[in-house]
Amino acid sequence: MADTTTVDKEELRTFVADVLDVDEEDVTDDADFVKTLGVDSLMALEVMVVLEKKYAVKLEEQEMKDITCLRKVHELLVSKLEK
Repeated sequence: MADTTTVDKEELRTFVADVLDVDEEDVTDDADFVKTLGVDSLMALEVMVVLEKKYAVKLEEQEMKDITCLRKVHELLVSKLEK
């Protein structure tokens, strides 16, 4: 069984804000990455690559399409790390 390292949501928020070059307070749990934060496909890919490296997980393309806000990113990472 893999290490069940917890994913700190505030650390994740800071990390995503840095990658997207937006203010941390704009990255609310339910702020839509595309509609609210203006994330395009290239930015989404960058977030995906950086998250894969930081958390040592593999994100599938379909999973990336389902990640629309910080809450969903957090839930996905937690589920991946628990496997």
